[in-house]
Amino acid sequence: MKKKRLEKILELIQNYDVENQDVLIKLLQKEGFHVTQATISRDIKELDLVKVATGYGGYKYIKRDTGNKAKAHKYMAIFRESVTAISYANNLAVIKCHNGMANAACAAIDTMNYSDVLGTIAGDDTIFVACKSEEGAKNLCEEMNRLM
Repeated sequence: MKKKRLEKILELIQNYDVENQDVLIKLLQKEGFHVTQATISRDIKELDLVKVATGYGGYKYIKRDTGNKAKAHKYMAIFRESVTAISYANNLAVIKCHNGMANAACAAIDTMNYSDVLGTIAGDDTIFVACKSEEGAKNLCEEMNRLM
């Protein structure tokens, strides 16, 4: 039963933006799994799930990519050192960088896995990030400013 529950949790976080344990419990109940908050908490730890920003003001659980943890840390350091300004217009986030640093900073953005991001384009000193909505671009910029 536990194995099936863990598999279902992974399926649910792939298909839904599961913001918290209560949402996960309700989704599991709809699938026929009756669990307590303590069980879910242990399952989240065992599955190595982490919360990430959705790009539109909320958070969701994802499976931590432990193989890329060191790479992600390096990318974040590059991002912080490269970016000079962050803003948005409509559904586009515009990120200004030091000359020649936009590609490296863009790679860092791509590792962040924001669900609202449709794609990124980097030039020499500018990155365009296409988001699903204006609200998504705004939230992405706010999150990136916090990272700075």
